Amino acid sequence: MNDNHQRINLIVTGKVQGVFYRASTLEMAQRLSLMGWVRNLPEGAVEIVAEGSAHALEELMKWCRHGPPEAKVDDVAARWDRATLEFRTFRVID
Repeated sequence: MNDNHQRINLIVTGKVQGVFYRASTLEMAQRLSLMGWVRNLPEGAVEIVAEGSAHALEELMKWCRHGPPEAKVDDVAARWDRATLEFRTFRVID
């Protein structure tokens, strides 16, 4: 495993549901060659778990601060961890 391979868990709050945030996150994660998932949370936030290079994860986190055009992001909380390599793709989950 590459020492640069990491995992990030992001909780994005604001107007992030009903604005194609998950679909746009999927596209961005695929563009960055990240593995993991994105889902809506019951309280209106979006949760993202992604693994890949530290640089790509930083780029995803930077993108998450604004998201797609209709989104209004209030906050992005991040927790870094060691990659588990459990994912083979990036996908939207329920």
